[in-house]
Amino acid sequence: MAAHAAAVVREFAGSARFAQALTLLAVGLAFSTHAIRSIIGTPGLLGALAGLVVLCAASLVARWRAVEWYGILPLTILVFIGWCAASVLWSSLPALASMARVGYLVAFAFIGVYIALMRDTIQIVRAFGDVMRALLGTSVALEMLSGIILDMPIKVLGIEGDIARFGPIQGIFGSRNMLGFVALIALLTFLVEWRMKIVQRTRAVLSLTLAGLCLVFSGSPTTWFALGAALVALAALYGLRKASAPTRWRWQIALLVTGVAAIVAGWIMRIRIIELIDARDEFDVRLGVWRELSRYLNLNPLQGWGWVGPWPDAPPYTWIELATGRPHGTALNAFIDVYFQVGVIGALLFIALLGVALVRAWLLASTRRSVVYVWPALMLVAIAVTSFAESFALAEGGWMLLVVCAVKAARDMSWRDALAEGRTPSQPKHDQLG
Repeated sequence: MAAHAAAVVREFAGSARFAQALTLLAVGLAFSTHAIRSIIGTPGLLGALAGLVVLCAASLVARWRAVEWYGILPLTILVFIGWCAASVLWSSLPALASMARVGYLVAFAFIGVYIALMRDTIQIVRAFGDVMRALLGTSVALEMLSGIILDMPIKVLGIEGDIARFGPIQGIFGSRNMLGFVALIALLTFLVEWRMKIVQRTRAVLSLTLAGLCLVFSGSPTTWFALGAALVALAALYGLRKASAPTRWRWQIALLVTGVAAIVAGWIMRIRIIELIDARDEFDVRLGVWRELSRYLNLNPLQGWGWVGPWPDAPPYTWIELATGRPHGTALNAFIDVYFQVGVIGALLFIALLGVALVRAWLLASTRRSVVYVWPALMLVAIAVTSFAESFALAEGGWMLLVVCAVKAARDMSWRDALAEGRTPSQPKHDQLG
């Protein structure tokens, strides 16, 4: 009887339906941590995360033999997490607190790896689409309840009810910039869904409208930068996919040169661009934080102050908040945040992680016939651009999404597997999980 029960549990844990349910739960939890933390507290969030990790581990063990492990994890992810874990040795926080924060990073990375291994890219796009529709729909409903029906804030979630004044709103995400980031991810996901025809036309149009409204009402200048970059990337990928294979590499080089020139021009004209989109106040806030950070960076430039993820209520982070006159949960720039926490080595490793994943995803998106390969590339472009003004890529949903895209790109374009199998990295690789 016990053996039969164990076999039933193993079969259930290894089923595709269970993996699908866990994927939906994982994406929902990763992008609604602010709401969960606000309602049931940090212990409740950690308990939910721990339970999800256990379930993912059980599912992974049940399907262990179906996973092709060789070369499956990008070395950039492993080395970056390893360096963050090593920073416990010199962290400014107590050892247990530092290990707990590294564990938080590892937990979301593990969930991201699980999603990438257990679900193919089409299934991941569907999962993100379904979850984003639910989260954005809930956000708009609560904003309307607060600002129009009740005309009072929902303090537990930090909702001010400003939708009647056309924003800015933040929904269940804690800040307007986070809402803008989620709305951008949702908008790009809905576009891919529409092009792949995996949802009905009416549903796709309504989803795009919902994401567009959330993006506009968030009033996030950061998101407009990222949206512009994502649309340019989408147009470039469309052109590359139409180009003939022998000439495609020339277009890739031309796009690279154009992109570098655009970045240089944008940096030269940054003040004018900031004034045009009315983001001067936000830029001044970030500049103040970065100036204070630079004072402490000189003390530990190589190894940083130790990995913490979202800033704790402890020195030197409290000193920076006192100097700037307002609380900050991050450095408002993922690259500077990584540099401050794990030094120049950690910053280079993070840049390598993001850069290698983006190059792999871009090459796949520009050479493979299926539209689904465009999704990881667009996600990584959005993450890369947003990282210049926010640190979403270092924690929770943003970090998990980065890991998912990096692993999927590595599975389809792994140099280690290519050398072992005697093929080029751009040639298709069979997905054993289907």
